[in-house]
Amino acid sequence: MCPRLLTIGWFSIPTYGVLVALGFLVGLTIAGRLAKRSNLDPEKVTNLGVYIAMSAIIGAKVFMIFDNWGYYSADFGRLFSLSALRAGGVFYGGLLAALAVAILYAKKVGLPWLPTADALAPGAAIGHSIGRLGCFAAGCCWGQETDVPWAVTFTDAGAHEFTGVPLGLHLHPTQLYEAFGTALIGLYLLRTFRKPHASGSILGRYLLLYSAFRFCVEFFREDGARTILVGGIISTTQIVAVALVALGAYIWITTSRKEASPA
Repeated sequence: MCPRLLTIGWFSIPTYGVLVALGFLVGLTIAGRLAKRSNLDPEKVTNLGVYIAMSAIIGAKVFMIFDNWGYYSADFGRLFSLSALRAGGVFYGGLLAALAVAILYAKKVGLPWLPTADALAPGAAIGHSIGRLGCFAAGCCWGQETDVPWAVTFTDAGAHEFTGVPLGLHLHPTQLYEAFGTALIGLYLLRTFRKPHASGSILGRYLLLYSAFRFCVEFFREDGARTILVGGIISTTQIVAVALVALGAYIWITTSRKEASPA
């Protein structure tokens, strides 16, 4: 809808980049404040947030290549194309890489893993929500063609050039679905965090709720050559979502059986 926030001659500022950066800063700020409430070292948690962001970028790109392997394997030169470099990647790839890095870093610096993950989860959801607004502005992660009253139509040639979004068609605003859904999840996690809770239960809720929500949204997505597996319906992302729903439910149930500690 507005891929460039500002353009002066050859210089331009992409709206997507600005909103993703804003989402990261908001999420990091929330994590730092929640870390203090949990008596965690806010500096270590903030540093962890930076490492998570770096690993998430790499993981998202790798998963994007895997999820669109048919497209990239047909011409490996596409891996180094401008569109591949500009693409934000697949969120789940970033999430899995971030979880791995978070566990290793927390162990190295002596941060308790589950309380640290609980402090990070609400900010991650809210920051993700802001980032999805960037997707909407850029035109990426678009939805299927539809005739619902709230359908959106992309008309900006720059958006098409930047992301490949089709122009002139009525599409599901899947970016806004995710922005709204993740914002609600983030606010729910914040509210839950402020109450007595067992360590790890916030992380479990986040993995379960977001993954279940993303599984549903995937049925309305139509961006690019995603790998479709089961019956020509279920995508790779949805398979990962099912696995994370199970993991989230397991963490939530097992940790909730323990005595809740005050926030």
